[in-house]
Amino acid sequence: MAVFKEKLHLYWQLIKSLQTGLLLATGLAGYMSARCPVTHWTTLLGLSCSLFLSISGSTVLNMWFDRDIDARMPRTCRRPLPAGTVSPTEALLLGLALAAAGVGWALALDWLYGLVVFAGLFFDVVVYTIWLKRRTPWSIVWGGIAGGMPILAGRALGAGAIDWISALLALAILFWIPTHIMTFSMRYFKDYQSAGVPTFPAVYGFQVTRLVITLSSLAAALCIGLALVSIGMAWGYLRLLAVLSAGLLLIAATSLARPSERVNLGLFKYASLYMLSSMLLLIVDAL
Repeated sequence: MAVFKEKLHLYWQLIKSLQTGLLLATGLAGYMSARCPVTHWTTLLGLSCSLFLSISGSTVLNMWFDRDIDARMPRTCRRPLPAGTVSPTEALLLGLALAAAGVGWALALDWLYGLVVFAGLFFDVVVYTIWLKRRTPWSIVWGGIAGGMPILAGRALGAGAIDWISALLALAILFWIPTHIMTFSMRYFKDYQSAGVPTFPAVYGFQVTRLVITLSSLAAALCIGLALVSIGMAWGYLRLLAVLSAGLLLIAATSLARPSERVNLGLFKYASLYMLSSMLLLIVDAL
């Protein structure tokens, strides 16, 4: 039993539970945005489990491929793969099994939903991590597309189609990703340099990166606001969303005008809280 618990703890680290949980929340919010007149618990269970498995599998496969990079960065060198507590073969098999189970379950639920889930896995692992991450800082765009797939998939399952609201919700995630990732790449600038990973701060400088963050935060707030207005969210929730959006833009503008490590860290943390809060508002409004 002790060995099993230890393995479970190591695997839990491999799936990056907080990141996976946030992406899962976007998928559930996308489904609830369709305001299905009848929602069966079996559908919600299938959606939750298939997304959790596919996102976890994608994350483990990314960790497997990036284990050499992680070994060169102080921030990540103690992760299970570079630390040697999980073997590469074990991680690869785990990632493939989780990904296959997640995509297979998704396809069994609905073919369109399953295709979007598979697209998210493909963009994240193959296009972003394997092909572009080590070549160009613009890989973040494809990472953003992959990040937008769970909410697109959830909406597709609920609405039975990919509509313009689906596109707005996915774009909101795509534009939010730079705020989340670029603040992180500035905070750990030296780590990424030592690992040889090209980032926006390294290629274009910190000030240009802050400008991109500010503009992308504005675009994300506009996209999610327009999507939720179009869905018909109650005005009370929309006002709360407006306050949350104003906070995001204020911190982003402060980071641009008066940059500091403290403001950058605050923006990184607030961006995650902002996206999670927005998704919870969408879910609660649909109940």
